Amino acid sequence: MNLRDWLWLTAQVLLVTAVGLLAGLLLGRPYLGAALALALQLLWQMQRLARVLRWLRADRMDQAPEFGGPWGDLVAMVSRLQRRRQYHKARLLRLLRELRRSTTAMPDGVVVLSPLAEILWFNRTAGRLLGLRGKSDVGLRIDNLVRHPDFVRYLRSEQHDHPVTVRSSAIAEQFLSIQIVSYGAGQLLMLVRDVTRQARLEAMRKDFVANASHELRSPLTVIAGYLETLAQDDSVPADIAGPLREMRRQAQRMTVIVRDLLELSTLEASEEPVPGEPIDVGALLAQLRRDADGRPGAHPALSVLVESEARLRGEESQIHSAFRNLLDNALKYTPATGQVQMRWWTDAAGGHFSVSDTGIGIPAEHLPRLTERFYRVDSGRSRATGGSGLGLAIVKHALQRHGGELRIESTEGRGSVFTCDFPPERLVPAPAADADIPGTITAPRRLTAL
Repeated sequence: MNLRDWLWLTAQVLLVTAVGLLAGLLLGRPYLGAALALALQLLWQMQRLARVLRWLRADRMDQAPEFGGPWGDLVAMVSRLQRRRQYHKARLLRLLRELRRSTTAMPDGVVVLSPLAEILWFNRTAGRLLGLRGKSDVGLRIDNLVRHPDFVRYLRSEQHDHPVTVRSSAIAEQFLSIQIVSYGAGQLLMLVRDVTRQARLEAMRKDFVANASHELRSPLTVIAGYLETLAQDDSVPADIAGPLREMRRQAQRMTVIVRDLLELSTLEASEEPVPGEPIDVGALLAQLRRDADGRPGAHPALSVLVESEARLRGEESQIHSAFRNLLDNALKYTPATGQVQMRWWTDAAGGHFSVSDTGIGIPAEHLPRLTERFYRVDSGRSRATGGSGLGLAIVKHALQRHGGELRIESTEGRGSVFTCDFPPERLVPAPAADADIPGTITAPRRLTAL
């Protein structure tokens, strides 16, 4: 209260006390009169307080009591606060209605989840795509209703940067893209999109590439055979010997592209993890080194460093293909005076295989797109070396089927490092008897060749 209110109340109490004293003097009991007057003043104030409380409990602004003095000021301030609250409440309700109407009109599904992944609210599209039913599913955990294994793993992981694609359980032959976004105090916003058309187009693309590659393999084999026969025929005129060599080279290049397309199609045919068998990585790297040693022409110095005897559980043909593609790239783009190293090691994060070189390197702007099909940093240089542009795409898909990831570090003009990271569950301890088998590589051991 301000000074004016204090003065008003003080004057009122003094006036009542004075009236009580005068009445008491007339009766010969001045103090009793003053006490009774103050008691009546207190009862009057309590009656006003009771009226204010009844008004507040009724929450009826149109029935505000009319008082003067501080009580009137109090009623006026409460009325202003109440009107302000009603205004903000009405505004918030309008915003909520607009939000609901906008989310209902969205072509994508929206589900609001609690920190425990319980459904708090969802729009009509989400209900249709996920098969959610009105109020009966509100409060239930989303993974109890959407039970696809890929979605459950995605929900329980901490990495939600990229969406996960799953097959719909509500509508047959429908594919859904689901992404989770964190907001507020641990709450989650789940966005659901129908990607059936994109999934079908991707499946058609994969089928077309696989079928086209399969159909091209036989004609190319025949053409390459005839070209090789003609190239070895001494009766062929000298003026067409050069074109024949170029035709053979192009046929071989097309054969490599078809082979890589078929391999990539095989990897893309299934996204299920590969169980596989334990692979002796040391022996595999030794085989890759021998294959590189048998290549014609000058090559950079190649070393192999095996720092762990742990085996890698997986499909040996796919792992061999991935490692071979990384080694081929390093040998192609490293001069004969440079160095290339293959390394295998393990730590708490899992198993790691890397191929490092001192070659020409890759500009930073090209690194994010290196694993795309047919992407080339320098198309002219890639054609000159006979590359298909599919090697790193094969590496990426082979690693994905083994739960692994590809890391690329490169500095233009100084070289590159390609690292394959495998999760710890893919590692298998080497049998103790391996130490007595001739030809195995024990850790750590460095082999150099070329």
